[in-house]
Amino acid sequence: MQIPPLNGLRAFEAAARHLSFTRAAEELNVTQSAISHQIRTLEDRLGIRLFRRLNQALVLTDAGQLLLPSVRDAFARLATGLERVMEHERSGVLTMSVSPSFASRWLMSRIGRFRARHPEIHLRISVSQHEIDFEREADIDIGLRHGLGLWEGLRADRFLDDAVFPVCSPALLQGPMPLRQPADLRHHVLVEETGHSYWATWLAMAGLGDLKPSSEMVFDEIGIAIEAAENGQGIAMARGTLVLEELASGRLTRLFDLALPGDFGYYLVCPEVTADRPKIAAFRRWIMEEGAADRLTVTPP
Repeated sequence: MQIPPLNGLRAFEAAARHLSFTRAAEELNVTQSAISHQIRTLEDRLGIRLFRRLNQALVLTDAGQLLLPSVRDAFARLATGLERVMEHERSGVLTMSVSPSFASRWLMSRIGRFRARHPEIHLRISVSQHEIDFEREADIDIGLRHGLGLWEGLRADRFLDDAVFPVCSPALLQGPMPLRQPADLRHHVLVEETGHSYWATWLAMAGLGDLKPSSEMVFDEIGIAIEAAENGQGIAMARGTLVLEELASGRLTRLFDLALPGDFGYYLVCPEVTADRPKIAAFRRWIMEEGAADRLTVTPP
């Protein structure tokens, strides 16, 4: 037979356990008349009486006594199943997509703090240059992206501001070609990341839109461009979030006091429909805290 509505079965189980419509109503936060109505509807659906009054007391009929263990067991199994589902959502595997440069230069030095806070969540990190399609790559839960936060159909939470400015090896400052003012860049190699026009924009802001460097180097990954600058191969336009440690340690030096406007930032992105899953919410809270503690505070040289 078709299973009756769960509300009626829940009202029956609570009333049978308490042998009181009043206490069942209090437990389920409804009125006593609602409990009476739900049980009457259940009895009409089954075509049998489940309760009867005996000397002003509520007692189960033989049919009610026969039904109660099965209903109680069914609700217990349902509660167990729901708890397992929620436990799976709170723990298990969280898969993220992140660019190689951000993974190696920012995330890896901090991710241990998340694992210490949430040992029940197992991380799977997919390192890739391309922005994943959540519909086609359903095994990916979240992505960490650099941009303006405009991705249709996705929730995007900005956790880290960014700025872009020139950096170089301190050794380059000791070389034969001075670097005292932006115009001196004409004597140096300018290092760029494929797909961006950071240098053109920065030079235009500096009033040097027609400047021609001695040479140019272009890489398809910003982390490699930064390494080239660190090794004295030229002057790179770097995202500040990716060179915090190098600037602090002195392996890189920031040039001049001009930076591109900070419209860009780093975002945690995921489909709207999964944004509040416990695992994703836990990682969002953590990375927002990390970003707040790590705001870009690079001062001019």
